[in-house]
Amino acid sequence: MEHLMTINWNNSEVSIFVRPIVFRDHGTSVAADLFMKVIARSRNVERKDPYFHLLLVKQDFDDNKFVDCAFVCQADFIVTDDGHFQDVIDSKFPTFRVMGLDEFAERMTDASIT
Repeated sequence: MEHLMTINWNNSEVSIFVRPIVFRDHGTSVAADLFMKVIARSRNVERKDPYFHLLLVKQDFDDNKFVDCAFVCQADFIVTDDGHFQDVIDSKFPTFRVMGLDEFAERMTDASIT
């Protein structure tokens, strides 16, 4: 089965970070809890723990958890509009891309048409 996304869910760093953002953007703990349950139970989410730290993001150290997860999972890209990921974009290593939400949405729309 091909995975839509991979999250280091066993390591609670990402889940602790994501839940407040969902709550902030959607305004209810019910929405945040539902989102977290869907991700945790989804068959297209692979659970991995990063076993080392690349430390590529210099401006916001906490963002490195997403880079480490993407690297361990051999992700093709990270989707974010966070400017702190410029360090990753400027790096020749690792080999995944960083793209914004607009580019990701465009790619997904184009993929669903073809």
